[in-house]
Amino acid sequence: MKKERSTTYKSWADLSPDLRAQLHAAAAMPDAEIDLTDPDAPEQLDWSGAVRGKFYKPVKALKSLRLDADVVAWFQSQGPGYQTRMNEVLRQAMLLGLRSERQRSNAPTPDLPGKRRA
Repeated sequence: MKKERSTTYKSWADLSPDLRAQLHAAAAMPDAEIDLTDPDAPEQLDWSGAVRGKFYKPVKALKSLRLDADVVAWFQSQGPGYQTRMNEVLRQAMLLGLRSERQRSNAPTPDLPGKRRA
């Protein structure tokens, strides 16, 4: 299938008067009125197979830390990618901690004896 080639304009003067008028009209429109939908995009009705954060790539920090030798040896014995697996284990622990913190902060606090609620 042959790809359509886009035209590159080097200056404002290269644009046709019709295209310039369209650009002026779009620039004059309030942001709320600009249609950002893609008419060529298929409508997605079923999101059951969607994966959250599929393209999320966190920034890596180079740190030096001391780990127990047997822990490192065990991860290395699992084959290449042991540092990535260590990061995954640490991330799971972090997310579990964040979830439990959130649950604690949303949990109702019991009334303490001698204290009145305002």
